[in-house]
Amino acid sequence: MHNGNLKVTRIEIGDGAAIPSQRDEGLFTAWRISFILALGTLLYLVISQPEPYWRLLKFLPDGIVVTFKVTVSSIALAIVIGLFTGLGRLSRIRAINLIASTYVEVVRGIPLLVQLFYLYYALGRFVAVPDMLAAIIAMSFCYGAYMGEVFRAGIESIDKGQTEASMSLGFNRTQTMFLVVLPQAWRTILPPVGNEFIALLKDTSLVSILAVSDLLRRGREFASESFLYFETYTLVALIYLLITLILSKLVSIMEERLGRYDRR
Repeated sequence: MHNGNLKVTRIEIGDGAAIPSQRDEGLFTAWRISFILALGTLLYLVISQPEPYWRLLKFLPDGIVVTFKVTVSSIALAIVIGLFTGLGRLSRIRAINLIASTYVEVVRGIPLLVQLFYLYYALGRFVAVPDMLAAIIAMSFCYGAYMGEVFRAGIESIDKGQTEASMSLGFNRTQTMFLVVLPQAWRTILPPVGNEFIALLKDTSLVSILAVSDLLRRGREFASESFLYFETYTLVALIYLLITLILSKLVSIMEERLGRYDRR
């Protein structure tokens, strides 16, 4: 079999949202239909059945705020961890490369829920960590491993000639990385970071097990008091869906603008 000219395509499928793009007419149309149906259903339920849906909607905003606090704090810390992990994965120093690579493999091999339990309950025997802080640390530690691979791929996508040109101008390796390579790589890195943000927001539903009053936990509190489980989780699901759809559209807009900038 002759395979000298065989082109291998790597398929990347993440656990974030499907990003609507006008280049993919089916997905773009599906996004609009999903958004209209979700918003329309939410409004219909609140208007036609204010009891319990309107009362429930007024009960959930605190949880939405907490969800975004955990998400934003975790993604910010994960980006920092991911940056140093990505640099470690590219390091020529064997020990640093091995530590970064081992961190990525170990963390990506353990479910996030297990990491949350381990940090809050197992390590809690030795160091008491507040529930909110434990959630942020665990989410950051987990997503930092994924971010490390995003940064590694983004940095490797920059032509080696950029590094050589910078070095010829007298920059050292650290200056070249932070002043030349990373600013260019950021345009490649930004869209997947946006997708990871959405994935992390959805995963914040897991932090409700740590008594963090996020959107899901507030819903569980309402359901346990009213026994209206169907109504509660229907509304919670609609809110999660609407937030995810809005964020995926923002990521799509960001990708399109970066694409137009790159074509100039």
